[in-house]
Amino acid sequence: MVPDDLSYERVVQRITRITLALVAAGSVAAFAIGGWSWAVGFALGGTVSWISFRWLKQVVGSLGADRPQPNLPQKAVLRYLLIAGAAYLLVKYTVVNLRAAVVGLLISSAAVIIEILIELIHGWKLY
Repeated sequence: MVPDDLSYERVVQRITRITLALVAAGSVAAFAIGGWSWAVGFALGGTVSWISFRWLKQVVGSLGADRPQPNLPQKAVLRYLLIAGAAYLLVKYTVVNLRAAVVGLLISSAAVIIEILIELIHGWKLY
């Protein structure tokens, strides 16, 4: 039997790879559909989604630690403030496509759903 820590790390690595692949493929598709403003919007949204996933991974990792991070609530609030600030700047001062950026923000959620499907279909073979 594989330890839970190893399975968790493998799942997180796969979700990260899936996220980055979806951002790359989605940016190419967005460029084909709407040009550079769509591609940049999607890539920005996907990048923010990936950063948000990494921060969430750090929060979840510190919850089970012997010594949790002392500023965990502040980091959680800062995470959402940064996302809101990036969205405001995107809408107010750039010409990138807002719809493409919002779809890009959903990329890490799509990666998690793909990972769930992979686990359901091939989970026992991956370890």
